[in-house]
Amino acid sequence: MIVSEIFRSLQGEGKNQGRPCTFIRLAGCNLRCAWCDTAYAWEGGQETSVIEVLDRVWLQNGKHICITGGEPLLQSGEVLELLKKFALHGYTVEIETNGTRDFREMQAFASICMDVKCPSSGERSDLTLLPFITPRDCVKFVVADEDDLLYARAVMSRYDIRGEVFISPVEGADYRAIADYIVKENLPVKFQLQLHKILGMK
Repeated sequence: MIVSEIFRSLQGEGKNQGRPCTFIRLAGCNLRCAWCDTAYAWEGGQETSVIEVLDRVWLQNGKHICITGGEPLLQSGEVLELLKKFALHGYTVEIETNGTRDFREMQAFASICMDVKCPSSGERSDLTLLPFITPRDCVKFVVADEDDLLYARAVMSRYDIRGEVFISPVEGADYRAIADYIVKENLPVKFQLQLHKILGMK
């Protein structure tokens, strides 16, 4: 598998925000979101065997793993093999995905955080995947403005999303205006700032 980096930090977003976590960032992405903050992972990376990844994760200490990218499910075969190994060793795993690749095969071994792309990103997720989100998974809308909020609201109205839903402002957006909109419209979401950026962590 092609690995961009493996590092230890706090989970900055999603259901496990604030939890110590080992991140496995895989290289390669099929989207080019306008506000992407990990564009360095679009290409490059290092060829690394599943066993090598396991060894590097073990050295990091800790049993919670986040597999992210780029888009990690571009390497779905290797990811599935890795997930099965993690399950044997008692790790808990979440996968952060842009919602363009089928994740159902992974759900027996990991929770899913599906990032539904809003208009400001310039990209689109496959919304037909939303019915497969379970209560142990979550959905995230990264929003920049009211148009993005209206889009997120329309998606939530159309699909019965069974997992927890987060609204996360793009860095530099008007956080207060987004929070006020959520309160005014009583959206069934949690407002969430990216904790790792507030703390200046990776």
